[in-house]
Amino acid sequence: MAGNDNARTARQTPKPNPDLKGLEKLIGTWKVSGGLQGTNTFEWTEGGFFLIQRFDFERDGHPIKGIEIIGHEQKFGEEPSKEIKTRVYSFMDGMTLDYVYEMDDEGLTIWMDKKGSSGYMKGTFSDDGNTMNVEWFYPGGGYKATATKVK
Repeated sequence: MAGNDNARTARQTPKPNPDLKGLEKLIGTWKVSGGLQGTNTFEWTEGGFFLIQRFDFERDGHPIKGIEIIGHEQKFGEEPSKEIKTRVYSFMDGMTLDYVYEMDDEGLTIWMDKKGSSGYMKGTFSDDGNTMNVEWFYPGGGYKATATKVK
């Protein structure tokens, strides 16, 4: 039994992937206008492994409400995914949607399902980080919107 105690103390406490810190500028509440209307809020979970987005939007007269969990996918016994993956849970129609987040110096790209897909969002931030101009592209459509941080 003593050997197990030593193994437990030797094991390191897991830490969030440092690339998640790039998403820090999303933290807060945003008012969205343009091709999408409404608000969304981003906040860290305990431990800092995941970001939660709660959203309440309207597009073309249709409500879009739900949550999104953003972080590295890690299945039991496996290493975390290299990409930041997300799952959206849509309250209005029960859909679950998967995305891949990429944050770099140019802004935020959100890929539908997998990196390089034909459906994606490009977001660019203002110099102060309080405004993001967003453009969604997907087969058969797309739209532009502006998100302004209000809290």
